[in-house]
Amino acid sequence: MRQGQLITIEGIDCSGKTSQVNFIRKWFEDNNIELIITREPGGTKLGENIRSQLLDIDTSVSLETEVLLMFAARQQHIHEVILPALKEGKWVLSDRFTDATYAYQGAGRGVATKKIKVLEEWVQEGLQPSLTILLDAPAEVCQKRCENRDRRDRIESEDMSFFNRVRERYLALAQSNPDRYRIISGEQSIEKVSEQIVNVLDDFKRKVM
Repeated sequence: MRQGQLITIEGIDCSGKTSQVNFIRKWFEDNNIELIITREPGGTKLGENIRSQLLDIDTSVSLETEVLLMFAARQQHIHEVILPALKEGKWVLSDRFTDATYAYQGAGRGVATKKIKVLEEWVQEGLQPSLTILLDAPAEVCQKRCENRDRRDRIESEDMSFFNRVRERYLALAQSNPDRYRIISGEQSIEKVSEQIVNVLDDFKRKVM
């Protein structure tokens, strides 16, 4: 049995990630590959409870608490969902993973990279995505899309400078990890983005299967 693959999809809020999940699911069905779709923070009962607290606009937490809760949710997610699926030969698509912590809590909030790195090494024990798809779009574009939402959560309510920092960190991570990252413009139509994601997945499948 082949080992499964961990794929992550990243991007700032309202970059179009959620819109692509059904297209990605169909690609896996067409290719007869069993897929688990999950998200961070979340993916488990504990993780979803943490997510609810962290995104609640009325929640007040320190920077350190926010990072620690992110990694608490991630540790449970890895051991309850991701690792069992990979060992069974399933592929896992996670809407965000540790790169989001470097981008949001690191660049966005100002938490030191070295602190995040220590937690990453402890919690993940070497686990890294095989492929990361970054949907990149200017913060101004994404914020305009977010305006259509009935109520913004605690993260979505941050200002433009916050999301500019997050985007810049994502692009820096992509530049530092060219073998893992594939950047797709999130400014395009949903159909065009889907087409490019399919091309990325086709290419990745050829490399690993």
